[in-house]
Amino acid sequence: MATDFRVRSVLVTGSNRGIGLGLVKQFLRLPCPPQWVFATTLSQDGPKNKEIEELLSQHQNLVLLHLDVTDLKSINAAVQQVQKHVGECGLNLLINNAGIWIDTTLETETAKSMMAEYNTNTIGPLQVSQAFLPLLKMAAQRSLQEGLSCSKAAIINISSSAGSIEVMHLWDRLQNIGYRCSKAALNMLTKCQSLVYPDYGILCVCIHPGWVKSHTKEADLTVEESTQGIVRVLSTLTEMDNGSFVDWKGCRVPW
Repeated sequence: MATDFRVRSVLVTGSNRGIGLGLVKQFLRLPCPPQWVFATTLSQDGPKNKEIEELLSQHQNLVLLHLDVTDLKSINAAVQQVQKHVGECGLNLLINNAGIWIDTTLETETAKSMMAEYNTNTIGPLQVSQAFLPLLKMAAQRSLQEGLSCSKAAIINISSSAGSIEVMHLWDRLQNIGYRCSKAALNMLTKCQSLVYPDYGILCVCIHPGWVKSHTKEADLTVEESTQGIVRVLSTLTEMDNGSFVDWKGCRVPW
């Protein structure tokens, strides 16, 4: 655990299960947990929210928001809710984790499935980042820290080595064309953000969480192992890492 990691506020999209839920748990367990941890879900009712609802009853600093990253009205409503809690302190850390995975091959891929993945995995992080930018700027402006860090203000995009054109991770097992293309596009989005947002004091990095068992039982990492690693990496990121693509252990991933 990153014992010295301090961040005033963090929002994790897609956090009622899997990696997103794991990240929320990691932040709540920090020795000095954030004043506000914002978890988000597509639906605030239903069995998929059981774990996050249990956490809500245990942690007064945890807030559950409805957020559909493909719906601008939903995004803007979430921004307003976050603003009510953080006030002039702004939002320090935005983690764009929400994503979808549709199992396809070159023969079975369709425009419909590919667009669904782009809308959630690429356009979603773009629009969420745009909407929360004023709160991220506010946090950066109020910070006394020099340089860039996740404690000051940062956008972290959860990507995948499946989107690495050089690595083409797990191609022999899973082609998943739309998913790979959407994550490659997310990597480019992160690079573009890293060329603009640091002027406002905002760090921008994309992270590969590893092959996690939330996707398939064949995977080699548990959610706990992955998210512990991610939070540890977040605690170490500086301006030297801006615009980079790293994994849950902090190692660089080829583009």
